[in-house]
Amino acid sequence: MTLLHIIILAPFILAILVPFLYKTFRNIHTGWFVLPLPILSFTYLLQFISNVSGRQPVTATVPWIPALDIHFTVYVDGLGLLFALLITGIGALVVLYSIYYLSKKTEALNNFYVYLLMFMGAMLGVVLSDNLMVLYVFWELTSLASALLIAYWFHREKSLYGALKSTLITVSGGFAMLAGFILLYVITGTFSIRELIGQADVVAEHTLFLPAMLLILVGAFTKSAQFPFHIWLPDAMEAPTPVSAYLHSATMVKAGIYLVARLTPVFAGGAEWFWLVSGFGIVTLFWGSFSAVKQTDLKSILAFSTVSQLGLIMCLLGLGSAAMYYGYGDESLIYTKAVLAAMFHLINHATFKGCLFMVVGIVDHETGTRDIRKLGGLMTLMPITFTLAVIGGFSMAGLPPFNGFLSKEMFFTGVLLATKLDIFNAETWGYLFPVLGWIASVFTFVYCMILVFKTFTGKYQPEKLDKKPHEAPMGMLVPPIILASLVVVFGFFPNILSYTILEPTMASILPALVGPNEHFIVHITFWHGFSTELFMTMGVVGLGTLLFVGLNRWTGVYGLFPQRLALNHLYDQSHIGLERFSSRVTRLHMTGFIRDYLAYIFAFFIVILLSALVLLNAFNLEFVHSAPISFYELILSVVMVIAACAIPLAKTRLMAIIAAGVVGYTLALFFVIFRAPDLALTQLIVETVSVTLFLLSFYHLPELKQEMSKVRFKLTNLLIALGVGLTVTLIAFSAHSTRYFESISQYFLEASYKEAGGKNVVNVILVDFRGFDTLLEILVLGIASLGIFALIKLRKPRGNES
Repeated sequence: MTLLHIIILAPFILAILVPFLYKTFRNIHTGWFVLPLPILSFTYLLQFISNVSGRQPVTATVPWIPALDIHFTVYVDGLGLLFALLITGIGALVVLYSIYYLSKKTEALNNFYVYLLMFMGAMLGVVLSDNLMVLYVFWELTSLASALLIAYWFHREKSLYGALKSTLITVSGGFAMLAGFILLYVITGTFSIRELIGQADVVAEHTLFLPAMLLILVGAFTKSAQFPFHIWLPDAMEAPTPVSAYLHSATMVKAGIYLVARLTPVFAGGAEWFWLVSGFGIVTLFWGSFSAVKQTDLKSILAFSTVSQLGLIMCLLGLGSAAMYYGYGDESLIYTKAVLAAMFHLINHATFKGCLFMVVGIVDHETGTRDIRKLGGLMTLMPITFTLAVIGGFSMAGLPPFNGFLSKEMFFTGVLLATKLDIFNAETWGYLFPVLGWIASVFTFVYCMILVFKTFTGKYQPEKLDKKPHEAPMGMLVPPIILASLVVVFGFFPNILSYTILEPTMASILPALVGPNEHFIVHITFWHGFSTELFMTMGVVGLGTLLFVGLNRWTGVYGLFPQRLALNHLYDQSHIGLERFSSRVTRLHMTGFIRDYLAYIFAFFIVILLSALVLLNAFNLEFVHSAPISFYELILSVVMVIAACAIPLAKTRLMAIIAAGVVGYTLALFFVIFRAPDLALTQLIVETVSVTLFLLSFYHLPELKQEMSKVRFKLTNLLIALGVGLTVTLIAFSAHSTRYFESISQYFLEASYKEAGGKNVVNVILVDFRGFDTLLEILVLGIASLGIFALIKLRKPRGNES
């Protein structure tokens, strides 16, 4: 195992140690023990920048399940390194922020950091795994860890609701994605992403191409909150703010973006991928920005802004995939600008969105509310926080001189290029991209202004606040200050990322469009002259300002949408309907009577096994290898049948126990006849103990009074009884009459003494050849004994039945 594998597994290992650290060092905030890990991981990953910029990806493999072509292969190229640096870098800042945000006196920090570390490790596993099956394992771990983080304050109903909602949607998408991965394996015979990219032409020509693509996109869209699957993301805001900052800026919601980018070389180049990815992206961008304006909770505004920004990145990836259609050449390089814009905005979004979430957390922490109707006038009371909000908010709005302005201009370039495409009918429908993109940018500007000015300017309302506002402690300010600094630095000096991060990432997404010794041209500048993009930005600022100033005059339009058609309402109603349906089905078969449960079990037993015998033509009846039945065996069989029939017909419990004992002792006699004295002795001991315990137990029960005349005949019971008997008999005969292999008995007879040193074959089999089975059987009995003991000790005293 290499250090790269350890980087992925280290968060899980530390998560195991966190509860012990929490209990041992109660006077020290647990976050201080967690903080070094993401810092060290980030520092270690920085060394790979020289490798990926020189087109020398790093690979390390640990065999896992070779028979199924599943290996734990870590692959670090430009795309994987970009996401890994975001995960560890933002993760370090989030952990530092959480140390000052979460109190060690009132919060269960052991739970929080266990979940956070699980989440960090799972995300690293997703972005650095080359094997699709390993990627899927980590993918579902992100869903599990995020659900635990969202439900961290589990005593709140909204937290549980948000966790359940995110789990149902993302895990369902994950199952669809798994099916898509399996189809890719059927097509190519490999789970390796690198090998899949090498067989992209084979995938494109296969009949399973479209089903595999659709299933994988469902997984990507649900994870990255694309319309209409975005409804889980706003409810995830019930998680602590450090979680929201991490989840929205660098981790879970970016997993779907990563998957689309990673599989672009496999699926891109066709109309289906182009329209699905870019179409869902542009609709998500518009709907997210439009919905954000009406929110009154600061975190809800940021949640819908995340939906919007994710749609923007997804749209650019879809538009950039058109370059794959043209193949290697100068014409394709024009459309790679959209992919460049997507990756640059991915970085920018991580910086300004992480900063804004931390700012909102500070406001909530210091005022006790996130409701913008109660906030206002905080600029003079919290000047540093206000400055950070301006930097992050203006960057998200696409205003200069911040990095968001650069990527927003590049977004406009990307959507304008869509109108120049002469493929996929983009020459007509392509005009929707700049139109919807521009309108969405106007709403983005509006909600950014709401976020900044409604919170920090206007009238100060101390009577509506739970706390007296003041500036946050420096420890809570340092992480957003670092992110805000990056917003400014990447704005003024964007090209420090050009050939270190962005160009290698583009080469990972579009490997077929650049030669092994060539590079994409990446040069980002503020001024391009008086271009269409600049005029679009000026229009966004102008119209956005008017809409913000006259906000109260037009927001009534949101009330025109019928609540019944809202996606959240449809989700809630479908969930309620599913619960009612499952409740009815459960009540139908969970009657509370054991005889009903036995009837269901035996009926299922009969139908499944008899159907299998008939459909597979498995019934076989041969007595060639059978030994003759002796007179003693016949007599014992008759006795056993009579005793078994006497049990349900007995009029007293004593007679029923005696009849059951006769069955057991008769079976012991069979073992004697078959020359198995050990088994006979064991059976005699067990039967004696059982009969004795039965007698001791039933001695304290009232006398069984059963009159045969009152027992009703039930045809169903008779049919089930006969069916079970017939099924077991047919299976026994068929199993005895079928010989696919030579009997293994001779092997045990020969090997028992030579290999195990025992002459008693039965004992040797139980202790040596099947030692683990015997050990587990003893373990099961031990657990059952402890359970019985607990039930006896915990029983309620007489007279206390409530």
